Amino acid sequence: MPANAGEEMRAVRLPADHPEVKTGKIGVLLVNLGTPDGTSYWPMRRYLREFLSDKRVIEWPKALWYPILYGIVLMTRPKKSGKAYEEIWNKELDESPLRTITRSQSDKLTLQMGTQNGRLMIDWAMRYGTPSIRSRLENLKAEGCDRILIFPLYPQYAAATTATVNDEVCKALLDMRWQPAIRTVPPYHDDPVYIEALSQSVEQHLAGLDFEPDVILTSYHGIPQSYFRKGDPYHCQCMKTTRLMRERLGMDKEKLRVTFQSRFGPEEWLQPYTDKTVEALGKDGVKNIAVMNPGFVADCLETLEEIAGEAGEIFHEAGGENFTHIPCLNDSDLGMAVLEAVVRRELSGWL
Repeated sequence: MPANAGEEMRAVRLPADHPEVKTGKIGVLLVNLGTPDGTSYWPMRRYLREFLSDKRVIEWPKALWYPILYGIVLMTRPKKSGKAYEEIWNKELDESPLRTITRSQSDKLTLQMGTQNGRLMIDWAMRYGTPSIRSRLENLKAEGCDRILIFPLYPQYAAATTATVNDEVCKALLDMRWQPAIRTVPPYHDDPVYIEALSQSVEQHLAGLDFEPDVILTSYHGIPQSYFRKGDPYHCQCMKTTRLMRERLGMDKEKLRVTFQSRFGPEEWLQPYTDKTVEALGKDGVKNIAVMNPGFVADCLETLEEIAGEAGEIFHEAGGENFTHIPCLNDSDLGMAVLEAVVRRELSGWL
């Protein structure tokens, strides 16, 4: 029987005045954090307002946080963040690298997996900014996807990342009369395919250098200590990722270390801090270091500007000599092998 025979039979039985209905397809939605549409004040402000208004990101009471957000942060930070984005902006496509890479990941995954006889659709969205999760879910549903796999592109789970993607998906479902069946990808921080890809990316990058790093930092995006104490598993999953990398690469804790970056506000965040560690290494006489970002699936502001740019400057100013940033897996063959392996596993039983 042809793959679409069931759909054709259902179509035959429909009354003549029945609205057109598309069904029988499976969707995959890759979701990354987000990006502004431009580097000027208003696009940056819109993006930051959406991002920093999320109660998963800033857990302070609104009565305390909103006066700070609207009275200080959104008045000053858009200009500062816009300048940082300008340093990494994809001028050719007039967009951030995160959007460029995430789109490419979706396109390449489509080529790798095929359409499965017209049954599979792969798309991408941003939690903050455009294209929105709601718009892409609605599009997949309109195209006949009655089963959709949501893939938050975060190897390690955090309430401020993975959970907020799932929150937004559920909000969109509230407004759907005919909801698709939904699956969400769990954290894959210890997946052998992911660990192998990270390890190979380190080996390949180091092979192209004319120096040997004395220390390699695995720098993860931080979260406030208070979130960790409330039960967020993020810290433990970051530590496990690096531990498994050490085992695979044959390195000890002194060679391959864990740090946390991108802290914001007055709270104490997960430590040790990346910038402070880089500075201390330079002052202590360490001459050669490398920094990588295993928690980021695609290079973005936090990896390109904060690490490849700022961290490198801090290290050199502190007395260090050679600094290198190991790129994220991005849409490389290694990175795409990870995404495909996870998607195929999580679609088991549907495809």
